[in-house]
Amino acid sequence: MLSNEARALIDREVAKYPAEHKRSAVMGALRIAQTEHRWLSEELVAEVADYLQMAPVAVYEVASFYNMYDLKPVGRYKLTVCTNLPCALSGGVTAAEYLKQKLGIGFGETTADGKFTLVEGECMGACGSAPVMLVNNHKMCASMTPDEIDKKLGELE
Repeated sequence: MLSNEARALIDREVAKYPAEHKRSAVMGALRIAQTEHRWLSEELVAEVADYLQMAPVAVYEVASFYNMYDLKPVGRYKLTVCTNLPCALSGGVTAAEYLKQKLGIGFGETTADGKFTLVEGECMGACGSAPVMLVNNHKMCASMTPDEIDKKLGELE
């Protein structure tokens, strides 16, 4: 399942830690696996576990704890909107509602064409730039007014 390129990237993550702490690379390895496959199936989690010489349940515990890991298929673009209190007070809930209306889906749902999945997120550490949206766990978008949301969705089409 993991390509040779993904394995090489995981090896780079592993090299950051002493040999006896190889398992410390689990988060990076899961990120690499998810980037390659867009989500983490049970088989993929088990392969990461085998590669890192860990129990599959230990890797699953990490993958299921953090909301950046997807344990079921998601759209090509995963949009995570922060609705924690500081963002909510600065328009996060309004941005989320606008996205729900615009995409015709709720939190945890994917558009019929498989393009967008909408997720409610926890604090992203960017309260001063609220409301914020994270695209595919990598690209932070700040001050997401309806106009900015429309602009971003247009870029992702």
